[in-house]
Amino acid sequence: MQEQSVQLEHQSKVKEHEAALEQLKGEQIRLQAEERRKTLTEETKQNQARAQYQDKLARQRYDDQVRQQQALNEENLRKQEESVTKQEAMRKATIEHEMALRHKNELLRVEAESAARAKVERENADLIREQIRLKAAEHRQTVLESIRTAGAVFGEGFHAFVSDWDKLTATVAGFTLLAVGVYSARNATGVIGRYIEARLGKPSLVRETSRITVAEAIKHPVKTTKRLRSRPQDALEGVVLSPSLEERVRDIAIATRNTRQNKGLYRNILMYGPPGTGKTLFAKKLALHSGMDYAIMTGGDVAPMGRDGVTAMHKVFDWASTSQRGVNMSAILITSMTLLQETISEDLRSTLNAFLYRTGEQSNKFMLVLASNQPEQFDWAINDRIDEIVNFALPGLEERERLMYFSTNDCSDETIVRMKLAQFDYGQKCSNIAIRAEGMSGREISKLGVAWQAAAYSSEDGVLTEAMIDARVDDAVHQHAQKMDWLHMERGAESAAWSHRLDVT
Repeated sequence: MQEQSVQLEHQSKVKEHEAALEQLKGEQIRLQAEERRKTLTEETKQNQARAQYQDKLARQRYDDQVRQQQALNEENLRKQEESVTKQEAMRKATIEHEMALRHKNELLRVEAESAARAKVERENADLIREQIRLKAAEHRQTVLESIRTAGAVFGEGFHAFVSDWDKLTATVAGFTLLAVGVYSARNATGVIGRYIEARLGKPSLVRETSRITVAEAIKHPVKTTKRLRSRPQDALEGVVLSPSLEERVRDIAIATRNTRQNKGLYRNILMYGPPGTGKTLFAKKLALHSGMDYAIMTGGDVAPMGRDGVTAMHKVFDWASTSQRGVNMSAILITSMTLLQETISEDLRSTLNAFLYRTGEQSNKFMLVLASNQPEQFDWAINDRIDEIVNFALPGLEERERLMYFSTNDCSDETIVRMKLAQFDYGQKCSNIAIRAEGMSGREISKLGVAWQAAAYSSEDGVLTEAMIDARVDDAVHQHAQKMDWLHMERGAESAAWSHRLDVT
């Protein structure tokens, strides 16, 4: 048993020795693998460095080739320019040489002609002097005889005229009547012209008017007849506003119509808000609803007139006072009249004073309606003429949906002949577009309808699809955002300039 125990111990030592040998072999294999991995890594780095170096050399060669080609092109261009310059210089030298030769030949010709003419004149000097003397004597004799004859005739006629008292009296009376007739005709013509201009003509400051002139009646008789037979329109027909604003402007329209019927004094109105919100459109509708004429005048037309602005301004109000609609009333609409008392010239200040003089009191002849997107720029005296202020804000969601329908006539109007609507929910599409069109004015939304019609007309089948609508809406939204960025930049620049001005002051 002891021998067996010794053998077992011996066998276990042998196995431990074998395990140690196996472990040494595994360690050697691991070390060899590690060395091989390091060798591969180093070879990879060297290959990468070699490739980078070769790529660098290739890039340098390419850059050198490009520079050489560029230098070659520049050299060719320089040679071409030098060649063109030389050709131009040769051409100029040739032209100058030709001109010099032509000038020399012309001088020689003139000298030859002068010498020949002088020789002829020297040879014929006696004959020429004799001819001049004979002509002078004949002319002197003719003049003397004419003077004697005229004096004799005039003296006899004047003596006979002075001797006859009846002829003298008739002549004096005739000249007197002629002078009176010329003076009277000239003054009468001026009075008649001013009367015709005030009654029938349109002042130069009036851009647009519903008042019918004689020239317009002759030029468009059918249109004039329809206008005369037309009935007063609803003040909000075709105008989309918010419920609160619609209620207020309807009250203004009703009050204006009743004022006209009762021959009362009109109230002046200021409408302000962003562009395209319906200010000018409502002003026209207000005049037509109340049965009045309207006339549109812009402040930009006043400045170029200079000294004639005062006369033109008085002509506008005189013309407005001669309207024959109803009880002799007119509506004057002034848009974008940004008159700053600090920056205007002397002529424009005089025109402004004339405007303030004619609007100083309430009138039953005309109604003043100011429409502007910058009311803060009005002179304070103009603001003092205003009796009521109305804010036309941007349309809300509900108003935008209504404008979508109005701008495209529901895409089913009979007047739209070629355009057809594809199969999709147009009502839901208008609602979605109204949400996307937040911040847009009524004019921008109406232009969307025009863009849809143009897209349908440009297609082969004339059908307005949903994709066409989405494309035009995307463009409109992008353009609106761009316009807003420009507006913010402009206002920022104006604020900075105003701050600088205040600092300087």
